[in-house]
Amino acid sequence: MSAFLRSRTGLVLLAFLAIAAFFLLTEHTAHVLGVLPYALLLLCPLLHVFMHHGHEGHSGHDEEQHLQGDKR
Repeated sequence: MSAFLRSRTGLVLLAFLAIAAFFLLTEHTAHVLGVLPYALLLLCPLLHVFMHHGHEGHSGHDEEQHLQGDKR
């Protein structure tokens, strides 16, 4: 794959993609920025799933302490 990107065709493709990305971002900035609040709301469930991955389903909690409100 890296050999293709270093060829003449690959360089032309990379240049075309860079120019296309530039014009898409400059011409459609209002659309991209308008979607950001919704994208953040859609990312919340994903962040919740990935952030709780280390908890292992809350199996490490002591049930009695959890039910009693952690009275020590």
